[in-house]
Amino acid sequence: MQLFIFGAGFTAQNFAKKNTDKFEKIFGTTRKYESFQHIEKIGINPLIFDGINPTNEIKDALKNTTHLLISIAPDVKDKNVENDHDPVLKNIKNLLQNDMPNLQQIIYLSTVGVYGNHDGEWVDETTECEPVSRRSIARLKAESQWQKLAAEIDKPLSILRLSGIYGKGRNTFMNIEKGKARRLNKVGQVFNRIHVEDIAAAIAKIIEQKAHGIFNITDSEPAPPQDVVTLACEIYGIDPPEMQDFETAELTPMARSFYGENKRVSNQKSKDILGMAYQYPNYKISLRKMFDENSWK
Repeated sequence: MQLFIFGAGFTAQNFAKKNTDKFEKIFGTTRKYESFQHIEKIGINPLIFDGINPTNEIKDALKNTTHLLISIAPDVKDKNVENDHDPVLKNIKNLLQNDMPNLQQIIYLSTVGVYGNHDGEWVDETTECEPVSRRSIARLKAESQWQKLAAEIDKPLSILRLSGIYGKGRNTFMNIEKGKARRLNKVGQVFNRIHVEDIAAAIAKIIEQKAHGIFNITDSEPAPPQDVVTLACEIYGIDPPEMQDFETAELTPMARSFYGENKRVSNQKSKDILGMAYQYPNYKISLRKMFDENSWK
Protein backbone atom coordinates (compact mmCIF):
# COMPACT_ATOMS: atom_id res chain seq x y z
CA MET A 1 0.00 0.00 0.00
CA GLN A 2 1.08 3.57 -0.67
CA LEU A 3 -0.32 6.60 1.13
CA PHE A 4 -0.40 10.08 -0.35
CA ILE A 5 -1.22 12.99 1.96
CA PHE A 6 -2.27 16.36 0.67
CA GLY A 7 -1.44 18.62 3.61
CA ALA A 8 1.10 16.85 5.83
CA GLY A 9 0.40 19.03 8.85
CA PHE A 10 -0.25 18.39 12.55
CA THR A 11 -3.02 15.81 12.13
CA ALA A 12 -1.72 13.92 9.10
CA GLN A 13 1.81 13.80 10.51
CA ASN A 14 0.51 12.16 13.66
CA PHE A 15 -1.29 9.47 11.66
CA ALA A 16 1.72 8.81 9.43
CA LYS A 17 4.09 8.58 12.37
CA LYS A 18 1.98 5.87 13.98
CA ASN A 19 1.39 3.90 10.79
CA THR A 20 4.67 3.90 8.84
CA ASP A 21 4.80 0.10 9.04
CA LYS A 22 1.47 -0.25 7.21
CA PHE A 23 2.60 1.41 3.99
CA GLU A 24 5.44 0.69 1.62
CA LYS A 25 5.75 4.44 1.02
CA ILE A 26 4.15 7.59 2.38
CA PHE A 27 4.21 10.87 0.47
CA GLY A 28 3.05 14.17 1.92
CA THR A 29 2.81 17.71 0.63
CA THR A 30 3.86 20.95 2.25
CA ARG A 31 4.19 24.52 1.02
CA LYS A 32 7.60 25.07 2.59
CA TYR A 33 10.98 23.46 1.92
CA GLU A 34 11.84 24.34 5.52
CA SER A 35 9.40 21.64 6.64
CA PHE A 36 11.13 18.84 4.70
CA GLN A 37 13.56 17.76 7.41
CA HIS A 38 10.88 17.42 10.08
CA ILE A 39 8.50 15.58 7.75
CA GLU A 40 11.24 13.18 6.63
CA LYS A 41 12.00 12.26 10.25
CA ILE A 42 8.41 11.10 10.63
CA GLY A 43 8.75 8.76 7.66
CA ILE A 44 7.03 10.89 5.03
CA ASN A 45 8.57 11.64 1.65
CA PRO A 46 7.98 15.40 1.38
CA LEU A 47 6.80 17.11 -1.79
CA ILE A 48 6.02 20.75 -2.51
CA PHE A 49 2.44 21.64 -3.44
CA ASP A 50 1.66 25.32 -3.82
CA GLY A 51 -2.07 24.72 -4.07
CA ILE A 52 -2.04 25.41 -7.81
CA ASN A 53 0.43 23.40 -9.86
CA PRO A 54 1.09 19.70 -9.15
CA THR A 55 4.76 18.92 -9.80
CA ASN A 56 5.95 15.96 -11.83
CA GLU A 57 7.03 14.33 -8.55
CA ILE A 58 3.44 14.57 -7.29
CA LYS A 59 2.05 13.14 -10.52
CA ASP A 60 4.49 10.21 -10.41
CA ALA A 61 3.69 9.45 -6.75
CA LEU A 62 -0.06 9.54 -7.37
CA LYS A 63 0.21 6.89 -10.07
CA ASN A 64 1.12 4.27 -7.46
CA THR A 65 -1.02 5.62 -4.62
CA THR A 66 -3.55 3.27 -3.06
CA HIS A 67 -4.82 5.52 -0.25
CA LEU A 68 -5.39 9.25 -0.59
CA LEU A 69 -5.70 11.42 2.53
CA ILE A 70 -6.77 15.03 2.06
CA SER A 71 -6.01 17.37 4.93
CA ILE A 72 -6.03 20.73 3.15
CA ALA A 73 -8.63 23.40 3.88
CA PRO A 74 -10.56 25.05 1.05
CA ASP A 75 -9.09 28.24 -0.37
CA VAL A 76 -11.23 31.19 0.76
CA LYS A 77 -8.78 34.03 0.17
CA ASP A 78 -10.57 35.56 -2.80
CA LYS A 79 -13.08 38.32 -2.05
CA ASN A 80 -15.61 36.56 -4.27
CA VAL A 81 -17.27 33.72 -2.35
CA GLU A 82 -18.06 31.97 -5.62
CA ASN A 83 -14.32 31.45 -6.12
CA ASP A 84 -13.88 29.44 -2.92
CA HIS A 85 -12.52 26.04 -3.88
CA ASP A 86 -10.74 22.89 -2.77
CA PRO A 87 -7.18 23.26 -4.11
CA VAL A 88 -6.71 19.51 -4.50
CA LEU A 89 -9.90 18.97 -6.46
CA LYS A 90 -9.33 22.03 -8.59
CA ASN A 91 -5.82 21.05 -9.63
CA ILE A 92 -5.65 17.25 -9.26
CA LYS A 93 -9.11 16.23 -10.46
CA ASN A 94 -7.93 15.17 -13.91
CA LEU A 95 -5.25 12.94 -12.37
CA LEU A 96 -7.82 11.38 -10.04
CA GLN A 97 -10.07 10.64 -12.98
CA ASN A 98 -7.47 9.36 -15.42
CA ASP A 99 -4.07 8.61 -13.92
CA MET A 100 -4.45 6.86 -10.55
CA PRO A 101 -5.03 3.20 -11.51
CA ASN A 102 -4.10 1.83 -8.07
CA LEU A 103 -6.34 4.06 -5.98
CA GLN A 104 -8.41 2.10 -3.46
CA GLN A 105 -9.71 4.65 -0.99
CA ILE A 106 -10.15 8.40 -0.40
CA ILE A 107 -10.29 9.97 3.06
CA TYR A 108 -11.25 13.62 3.41
CA LEU A 109 -10.74 15.45 6.72
CA SER A 110 -13.53 17.97 7.20
CA THR A 111 -14.97 19.82 10.20
CA VAL A 112 -18.04 19.72 12.43
CA GLY A 113 -18.38 23.38 11.48
CA VAL A 114 -20.46 22.24 8.49
CA TYR A 115 -23.40 21.66 10.85
CA GLY A 116 -23.54 25.36 11.72
CA ASN A 117 -25.40 26.65 14.77
CA HIS A 118 -27.98 24.46 16.53
CA ASP A 119 -28.30 26.45 19.76
CA GLY A 120 -26.58 23.80 21.83
CA GLU A 121 -28.71 20.89 20.60
CA TRP A 122 -27.25 17.50 19.67
CA VAL A 123 -26.39 16.83 16.03
CA ASP A 124 -25.27 13.68 14.21
CA GLU A 125 -24.40 12.66 10.66
CA THR A 126 -28.08 12.76 9.64
CA THR A 127 -28.56 16.37 10.79
CA GLU A 128 -29.09 18.91 8.04
CA CYS A 129 -25.99 21.05 7.58
CA GLU A 130 -26.51 24.80 7.94
CA PRO A 131 -22.95 26.24 8.05
CA VAL A 132 -22.56 29.80 9.28
CA SER A 133 -18.99 30.89 8.58
CA ARG A 134 -17.52 31.20 5.11
CA ARG A 135 -14.91 28.58 6.00
CA SER A 136 -17.58 26.06 6.94
CA ILE A 137 -19.68 26.83 3.86
CA ALA A 138 -16.61 26.14 1.72
CA ARG A 139 -16.02 22.88 3.59
CA LEU A 140 -19.53 21.64 2.91
CA LYS A 141 -19.12 22.56 -0.76
CA ALA A 142 -15.84 20.60 -0.86
CA GLU A 143 -17.48 17.58 0.79
CA SER A 144 -20.16 17.56 -1.88
CA GLN A 145 -17.60 17.82 -4.68
CA TRP A 146 -15.53 14.97 -3.26
CA GLN A 147 -18.67 12.82 -2.98
CA LYS A 148 -19.54 13.54 -6.60
CA LEU A 149 -16.03 12.69 -7.81
CA ALA A 150 -15.81 9.51 -5.72
CA ALA A 151 -19.10 8.31 -7.21
CA GLU A 152 -17.89 9.17 -10.71
CA ILE A 153 -14.67 7.17 -10.39
CA ASP A 154 -16.34 4.49 -8.24
CA LYS A 155 -14.00 4.74 -5.25
CA PRO A 156 -14.99 4.59 -1.56
CA LEU A 157 -14.86 7.94 0.20
CA SER A 158 -14.82 8.57 3.93
CA ILE A 159 -15.45 12.08 5.24
CA LEU A 160 -14.30 12.61 8.81
CA ARG A 161 -15.88 15.62 10.45
CA LEU A 162 -13.49 16.73 13.17
CA SER A 163 -14.09 18.98 16.15
CA GLY A 164 -11.47 21.27 17.74
CA ILE A 165 -8.13 19.46 17.43
CA TYR A 166 -5.60 19.32 20.26
CA GLY A 167 -2.63 17.18 21.20
CA LYS A 168 1.05 17.29 22.04
CA GLY A 169 2.28 20.88 21.79
CA ARG A 170 -1.20 22.21 21.00
CA ASN A 171 -3.47 22.32 24.03
CA THR A 172 -4.70 24.33 27.01
CA PHE A 173 -1.58 23.60 29.08
CA MET A 174 0.55 25.13 26.35
CA ASN A 175 -1.69 28.20 26.38
CA ILE A 176 -1.19 28.46 30.12
CA GLU A 177 2.60 28.29 29.75
CA LYS A 178 2.52 30.97 27.07
CA GLY A 179 0.23 33.20 29.10
CA LYS A 180 -2.49 32.95 26.46
CA ALA A 181 -5.14 31.04 28.42
CA ARG A 182 -8.45 32.93 28.63
CA ARG A 183 -11.81 32.26 30.18
CA LEU A 184 -14.61 33.72 28.09
CA ASN A 185 -18.15 33.44 29.33
CA LYS A 186 -20.91 33.11 26.76
CA VAL A 187 -24.00 31.64 28.39
CA GLY A 188 -24.92 28.21 27.03
CA GLN A 189 -21.90 27.94 24.70
CA VAL A 190 -20.32 24.50 24.34
CA PHE A 191 -17.69 22.98 22.09
CA ASN A 192 -16.58 19.46 21.25
CA ARG A 193 -12.89 18.58 21.04
CA ILE A 194 -10.79 15.76 19.62
CA HIS A 195 -7.31 14.55 20.48
CA VAL A 196 -5.06 14.08 17.45
CA GLU A 197 -4.32 10.48 18.48
CA ASP A 198 -8.02 9.61 18.32
CA ILE A 199 -8.12 11.04 14.80
CA ALA A 200 -5.19 8.80 13.88
CA ALA A 201 -7.02 5.80 15.31
CA ALA A 202 -10.14 6.66 13.30
CA ILE A 203 -8.21 6.95 10.03
CA ALA A 204 -6.54 3.60 10.73
CA LYS A 205 -9.92 1.94 11.30
CA ILE A 206 -11.31 3.49 8.12
CA ILE A 207 -8.45 1.96 6.12
CA GLU A 208 -8.54 -1.42 7.88
CA GLN A 209 -12.29 -1.80 7.40
CA LYS A 210 -12.44 -0.20 3.94
CA ALA A 211 -15.19 1.92 5.41
CA HIS A 212 -16.96 4.71 3.60
CA GLY A 213 -19.44 7.42 4.52
CA ILE A 214 -19.51 10.39 6.88
CA PHE A 215 -18.29 10.05 10.47
CA ASN A 216 -18.11 12.56 13.30
CA ILE A 217 -14.76 12.07 15.01
CA THR A 218 -15.11 13.93 18.26
CA ASP A 219 -15.11 13.50 22.02
CA SER A 220 -18.21 12.47 23.97
CA GLU A 221 -18.65 15.47 26.25
CA PRO A 222 -19.12 18.91 24.68
CA ALA A 223 -18.38 21.50 27.33
CA PRO A 224 -18.06 25.26 27.93
CA PRO A 225 -14.54 26.40 26.96
CA GLN A 226 -14.02 28.23 30.26
CA ASP A 227 -14.54 24.95 32.15
CA VAL A 228 -11.64 23.39 30.25
CA VAL A 229 -9.33 26.28 31.16
CA THR A 230 -10.44 26.17 34.81
CA LEU A 231 -9.66 22.46 35.16
CA ALA A 232 -6.35 22.77 33.29
CA CYS A 233 -5.24 25.54 35.68
CA GLU A 234 -6.28 23.44 38.67
CA ILE A 235 -4.23 20.49 37.40
CA TYR A 236 -1.32 22.78 36.53
CA GLY A 237 -1.43 24.26 40.01
CA ILE A 238 -2.24 27.92 39.30
CA ASP A 239 -5.24 30.19 39.70
CA PRO A 240 -7.34 30.48 36.56
CA PRO A 241 -7.44 33.80 34.70
CA GLU A 242 -10.28 36.19 35.43
CA MET A 243 -13.53 35.44 33.64
CA GLN A 244 -14.21 37.78 30.71
CA ASP A 245 -17.55 38.57 29.17
CA PHE A 246 -17.66 37.33 25.59
CA GLU A 247 -19.50 40.36 24.27
CA THR A 248 -16.87 42.84 25.43
CA ALA A 249 -13.75 40.67 25.06
CA GLU A 250 -11.17 41.62 22.43
CA LEU A 251 -11.22 38.85 19.84
CA THR A 252 -10.19 38.50 16.24
CA PRO A 253 -13.10 38.15 13.79
CA MET A 254 -12.13 34.50 13.24
CA ALA A 255 -12.02 33.72 16.96
CA ARG A 256 -15.39 35.40 17.48
CA SER A 257 -16.90 33.48 14.56
CA PHE A 258 -16.22 30.15 16.31
CA TYR A 259 -18.62 31.19 19.05
CA GLY A 260 -21.37 31.66 16.47
CA GLU A 261 -21.72 27.89 16.11
CA ASN A 262 -23.12 26.26 19.24
CA LYS A 263 -23.92 22.55 19.14
CA ARG A 264 -23.30 19.18 20.75
CA VAL A 265 -21.86 16.69 18.27
CA SER A 266 -22.52 12.98 18.65
CA ASN A 267 -19.80 10.40 17.93
CA GLN A 268 -22.10 7.37 18.30
CA LYS A 269 -21.88 6.35 14.63
CA SER A 270 -18.08 6.12 14.84
CA LYS A 271 -18.44 3.80 17.83
CA ASP A 272 -21.16 1.64 16.29
CA ILE A 273 -19.70 1.24 12.80
CA LEU A 274 -15.96 1.78 13.18
CA GLY A 275 -15.71 0.39 16.69
CA MET A 276 -14.00 3.53 17.96
CA ALA A 277 -12.90 3.38 21.60
CA TYR A 278 -11.73 6.92 22.25
CA GLN A 279 -8.54 7.22 24.31
CA TYR A 280 -9.47 10.80 25.15
CA PRO A 281 -13.29 10.63 25.53
CA ASN A 282 -13.74 13.93 27.37
CA TYR A 283 -11.70 16.93 28.50
CA LYS A 284 -11.57 15.81 32.15
CA ILE A 285 -9.92 12.48 31.34
CA SER A 286 -7.81 14.04 28.58
CA LEU A 287 -6.29 16.83 30.63
CA ARG A 288 -5.34 14.56 33.53
CA LYS A 289 -4.01 11.85 31.21
CA MET A 290 -1.87 14.31 29.23
CA PHE A 291 -0.53 15.97 32.39
CA ASP A 292 0.20 12.71 34.22
CA GLU A 293 1.96 11.26 31.19
CA ASN A 294 3.70 14.55 30.39
CA SER A 295 2.43 14.18 26.83
CA TRP A 296 1.24 17.75 26.44
CA LYS A 297 4.57 19.51 25.75
